[in-house]
Amino acid sequence: MKLSSKALGLAFSSALVVCSSAASAVHGWLNWRGPEMDGMSRETGLPDKIDAKDALWTVDFPGASTAVVADGRVYIMGFLGDGPDLREGVACFDADTGKKLWEHFFSDYISDIIYQRYATSSPAIDAETGNVYMQGTQGILAAFTRDGKPLWNIPMMELYGKLTFPNGRTASPIIDGDLVITRGITSNWGAHGPAGDRVYAFDKNTGELVWASGDGIRPMDSCFALPYLTFLDGKRVFITTTGDGSIFCGNARTGDPLWVIPIAKAGINASLLVHNSDKLIVIYGTPYEPGQLIALKIPHVQPNGNQPAMVQRGQVELWADPLSTSTSSPILVGDTVYVVTEKGSLCAVDVGTGKINWQLPIGIEQRNSCPLFADGKLYVPMLDDPKSKAANQGDTGTKGAFYVIKPSADKGEILSHTALEGRCQGTPTAYNGKIYMQTQNKFYCFGKPGNNPGLPKEMAKEWPKPGPAVELQIIPSEVLLLAGDQEPIRVRSLDKNGFVVQENLDPNSVNFQSFIPPTARVRSVMKAKFSDGKIIADSEAIGSAGAFQATSGSLKGLMRGRVMPALPMKENFEEFTLSEVTTNNVEPPTQFSYPPLPWIGARFKFDVREKDGNKALTKTIDNRFFQRATIFIGPPKLSNYTIEADVMSDGNRRRMSEVGLICQRYAIVLKGNDQKLEISSNYERLRVPAAADPSNFKWSPNTWYHLKARVDMKPDGSGIVRAKAWKRGEPEPEGWILEVPHQHAHQEGAPGLFGFSPQDMRVYIDNIVVSKNQ
Repeated sequence: MKLSSKALGLAFSSALVVCSSAASAVHGWLNWRGPEMDGMSRETGLPDKIDAKDALWTVDFPGASTAVVADGRVYIMGFLGDGPDLREGVACFDADTGKKLWEHFFSDYISDIIYQRYATSSPAIDAETGNVYMQGTQGILAAFTRDGKPLWNIPMMELYGKLTFPNGRTASPIIDGDLVITRGITSNWGAHGPAGDRVYAFDKNTGELVWASGDGIRPMDSCFALPYLTFLDGKRVFITTTGDGSIFCGNARTGDPLWVIPIAKAGINASLLVHNSDKLIVIYGTPYEPGQLIALKIPHVQPNGNQPAMVQRGQVELWADPLSTSTSSPILVGDTVYVVTEKGSLCAVDVGTGKINWQLPIGIEQRNSCPLFADGKLYVPMLDDPKSKAANQGDTGTKGAFYVIKPSADKGEILSHTALEGRCQGTPTAYNGKIYMQTQNKFYCFGKPGNNPGLPKEMAKEWPKPGPAVELQIIPSEVLLLAGDQEPIRVRSLDKNGFVVQENLDPNSVNFQSFIPPTARVRSVMKAKFSDGKIIADSEAIGSAGAFQATSGSLKGLMRGRVMPALPMKENFEEFTLSEVTTNNVEPPTQFSYPPLPWIGARFKFDVREKDGNKALTKTIDNRFFQRATIFIGPPKLSNYTIEADVMSDGNRRRMSEVGLICQRYAIVLKGNDQKLEISSNYERLRVPAAADPSNFKWSPNTWYHLKARVDMKPDGSGIVRAKAWKRGEPEPEGWILEVPHQHAHQEGAPGLFGFSPQDMRVYIDNIVVSKNQ
């Protein structure tokens, strides 16, 4: 099938083009969706047929990731091990031989991911430096040099309240100029306290947060769609589907929301496409609720202040087809959209009219994998391969299917079909004469060794020059400091579209003042000052949080931050004023106070109330979305500490809630209905209850207990998690009820609290102390 220059996307629009601001010193397939973010490669000379027996090389490296390739190296996410010692991370292989060059792994923690649903994200390569970026299932965002030297890592869960989900779907980072951009469902603090699907941008060299953005709509599901980077109305923007069932557009240089289009009831996991600068192509649905493939006109509207403009679907819809998928993203080749539906049919759709040109059934289910178009062919992985099961009687190994299909105007011709070892959930990559594909068992490379003459030349990419400065941008835009600590900051000026006018303004020319947003529910200030280009936290041993406004002449900008007290940390809630009154429909009006503002993920999940003559942290029950809640009360770099608190459960002997502590990325929980004391990290992998021990601990509802935990590390990287509980007021037991060894122990982690209130059973927590291990 010959493609016209228009089909190849050579005609650029001044209103909407894909490009990068950095000079491209590194060439390759640098992100999950490829050079033009649409699942299509211009390369020629790729294999016409794929046979598992003729792989150029294979390695045992399971996952559901998509490879990225540059300068003779291929990088991909994967996981190794099992049970409590399963670890996930990124590995680098020689692109020609499959020789492993380096790897970095991280353990899962405080998550509810089930089965082997790991390594669903894909790495990204920076075209300027060759550095590699990854995001793990537990939320660790990390950067490495091409040779595997760690540059920085950010625990998104503990710093920004990133949530995990049993399906394990995790967003992939993408590089845009000086930024690495990622996303996730987070429940942070302050204005970002309510759960939301948010996009985050970090400085790619330092890991400093530059901006955080979201559409402000409550999410219904996770979302791992890759934001589409482009230009719109003079601005550099990202456009993405969201976990709240919308399409969201924001300024990629500032994070400012621009517009949102509500589409579906559930989250949309498939990435969207942009066609000819004027259309969005989106597919959605769930395994239980069919969706649609739709085309929308791209809106040209202005935001409503600092809120995105709300655009109704009916205002912009062009056409809709009854094709549905929950996670497999469509690809765009000229004027044709290719997509594999939830039930396993490969479909070709005319992008202008929505006409379904043809459908080819090739499987019974698709999950996560997307097709790849290159060299006039579609490379299509399918989750399972029923043909191999029928042909191999007694073969109990699960196999995925991999097709090579030649599309034409009215049909898809199958050129080859092969069964791969393990289910196919990743997406293939084409680069330098090779096709890379990962399954739940292996990582495959097909094609020719050496260099391929079919590699296309890269197109010139330029960004517009900035106009006059109209605002300031402070980096980092959010900080976390311990009492007395300091951190360098830098300030730059931006034009009206968010492009940098001047880097590194003289800090002496910028004035910082505390700023309380007029809509803030908790009117608080961060206890810190600015001097010589640094923010310096007060040495006072109490927590604080708030925002600052920077001013330089007529230019203004905002940043925010938190201060945490150094150890020992103590909180008994007696200083809180119960000045708020509940307005929900599950209880009479009740006085309360919001939880400490610097705590991550606490808002709406807990509040402070009167209990038994004292004030205590109390689990809310009016929102079932938050019936299970984990909050973090300290910095993530802490280690070698003990956490303890008084805890109590509502209920009766048959129905009780659960309450616990987080110690260095381990959860120590009193399980109400099970009557167990339990230590866990990932709830499916490291989960040890006291029921396995003769000293099983039983507890009663409506009675205060004292819960205590610590982690003791060993020089070889292993550790022992220890926990005990006893009735408040009684002498502390001499020994530990539970002592759980962990070979790959977590070396650090924020202290935190846990509450689970099923069937409207509250939990209460009081007299919290975090201190150094003695």
